[in-house]
Amino acid sequence: MCPVRVLETDYLVLGAGASGMAFTDTLVSRASADVVMVDRLPAPGGHWLDAYPFVRLHQPSACYGVPSTQLGNDRIDDAGPNAGFYERARGDEIRDYFAKVMEQRLLTTGKVTFLPLTEYRGEDVDGHHLVSRLTGQDTVVKVRSRFVDATPLQAEIPARHTLPFPVHDGIRVLPPNDLGDLDDIGGSFTVIGAGKTSMDTCGWLLEMGVEPDRIRWIRSRESWLFDRAVFQPLDLVAAYMRLQADWVEAAAAADDASAFAHDLEERRAFVRIDPNVEPGIWRGATISRAEVDALRSIERVVRRRRVKAISAAGVTLDDGDQLAATAGEIYVDCTAAGTPATATAPAFEPGRIALRYVTVGLTTWSAAIFGAVEALPEDDATKNKLCLPVPFTGEAAGLLDVVQAALRGEVARSKNTELLTWNQACRLNPARGAAERMADDPDLVAAFSAVLAGVGPALRHLAARPAVAASTT
Repeated sequence: MCPVRVLETDYLVLGAGASGMAFTDTLVSRASADVVMVDRLPAPGGHWLDAYPFVRLHQPSACYGVPSTQLGNDRIDDAGPNAGFYERARGDEIRDYFAKVMEQRLLTTGKVTFLPLTEYRGEDVDGHHLVSRLTGQDTVVKVRSRFVDATPLQAEIPARHTLPFPVHDGIRVLPPNDLGDLDDIGGSFTVIGAGKTSMDTCGWLLEMGVEPDRIRWIRSRESWLFDRAVFQPLDLVAAYMRLQADWVEAAAAADDASAFAHDLEERRAFVRIDPNVEPGIWRGATISRAEVDALRSIERVVRRRRVKAISAAGVTLDDGDQLAATAGEIYVDCTAAGTPATATAPAFEPGRIALRYVTVGLTTWSAAIFGAVEALPEDDATKNKLCLPVPFTGEAAGLLDVVQAALRGEVARSKNTELLTWNQACRLNPARGAAERMADDPDLVAAFSAVLAGVGPALRHLAARPAVAASTT
């Protein structure tokens, strides 16, 4: 037996995925602190290590990752399905990026120690207990300042997902990861799921030349999605600021979440695949109208029902109906939950931080804000006001609760001069550099003015509305 190893550090960060990396990068840039990062996986990057091969960022690379290190080349694509928008990194690019950030940025500071392939076993009076998955080495970490839990933002992905329904022997049910390895394509595909993974999978199949009538799509609900055209930074930031203006103006007028979403749809900020079905999901994902048009070419859609079982005879649905199988049918499981629902309890406690969403749909920016706030000389009560958790459930019914919390947090952060200065320059902020571009862009000036004028009315209107307890079923 190896003797127990004892480490001392200022911060122990559980999770070296995108959130843990963004938090740590920001903290060590702004504070004199040592950090131990621990992850059960063999490398940094979290869910990106097992992402399906055709995945791309939903948002531009220009505002993803960690603040200190650029991802991509801030290039606007001029061809392909992303033409006219800022580049979005592929999964392999993102894995390579986080590996380089760890090796060439964080470890070289001398402030960061990374323990991969290591399980976190909890805390007692002796400290925080870790064990190596490879060697069995026990480690106790004594933390001088805080334990930082980055796992609340951990995504559930297809490769690590347990099927929620039984499958009879001999039926091919694959995660999207395995589609590229097929030797026998078979007759047709049935894609199961309602979220962005199912949209990516259907879109990829179409791009690969699979005819739309060979794709059957079982999706229990519809989603509200951001139009990618309005979620653009840098030289296209006027569109993003117009989104912010539309966001507060719609919030100031909406009586409920549905009215808010429909208003944004009319303003061309939100989009949905099926215009005849009311969406029940909102998870902050983005999509282009070209992608939507392609997905609408799939006409074999089974709506508002869930899969209960798959057998040689076909698919049994939750209402008892059965869908016949075709010879060689390939089923693609896209039912993993993706982004998890998040708690709204205060994030800062004595000796502990639990990372939450504090922005809308931008995981690494939220985590970096936590790092910047932790570096401030403020008490926990103030830090909790600066990092007000956004009550993300994934349900469209909770949209106005998200808007209210996000706006309150933005207003609080804007009143802290040091934090405001950092935020305006942070590369993860899609509005970075917008102020400098206003002199040459009257549309940007108008959008800024509308945001400033709209925040107050939006918050007053939302405060007068009782919060909606959104279902997560």
